[in-house]
Amino acid sequence: MIQDIFPHRMDITYKPDRKASGSDKAVYFTDEGVLFGTELPSVSELGLTGKDLTYLFSIDDLSFFLPEDELLTYPDGFSCRRIRELRYSGEVSKEELFAVYTAKQLWSWYRNNCFCGRCGQKTGRSLKERAITCDHCGNIIYPRVVPAVIVGVIDRENDKLLVTKYNGRSIGYYALVAGFTEIGETLEQTVEREVMEEAGLKVKNIRYYRSQPWGIADDLLAGFFCEVDGSTEIHMDESELSVAEWKSREEVELQPDELSLTNEMMTVFKDGKVPKL
Repeated sequence: MIQDIFPHRMDITYKPDRKASGSDKAVYFTDEGVLFGTELPSVSELGLTGKDLTYLFSIDDLSFFLPEDELLTYPDGFSCRRIRELRYSGEVSKEELFAVYTAKQLWSWYRNNCFCGRCGQKTGRSLKERAITCDHCGNIIYPRVVPAVIVGVIDRENDKLLVTKYNGRSIGYYALVAGFTEIGETLEQTVEREVMEEAGLKVKNIRYYRSQPWGIADDLLAGFFCEVDGSTEIHMDESELSVAEWKSREEVELQPDELSLTNEMMTVFKDGKVPKL
């Protein structure tokens, strides 16, 4: 999965006093995407040495910073590219792509909270923790993390997995039932609700598998396997899905890369390695 970057290691510890060296990376976003050449630009390549930069995190000994000011020109060889394009380009290492995904989450959080949502005054940065603060009313704003589930529904009797395709998306590969947790729900209740809403199926024996940060959507994804409870007849929500069907191990078609929790769970089923439910 995207966060599995061993032997590299991401350190997300908040270090507001960290200063950038010329070789550190600058992660610069616009509405068009992230600035990228053959790799992320260095601080020196953007002429930002000694400028106002926000420290984000480090991977091994390399630190990543967010430029505070708009760049009027880009160095030769660099352009803003869509993150999805980078993901499927085959040009980007997993650790650098994970850095882009995580930086995108922090960039969006900083950008969306320049003013206090309670009193409307301009906000600032905490020097004690990763938080945005309002000196006027005392409001403290922490990074937004959205819980969601990925669900591998298994028909144990026929040894099949429920796979889906989203409606109205250009992505053509198979996925699993997924959805966001509602206020007042447990993750297990989210599993039950999403499977019923998307496929009209009841489930049982819900078991947690693994989790995954997915920064471009602010998500923390929790993967669960479960068994269909009773009828296996699918009643698909056509407003949400274009495909919902049962697939045997041999029939399961994996996604084109190994970055997502969804693809790992599909692989686990295809290889006959689903944890005992």
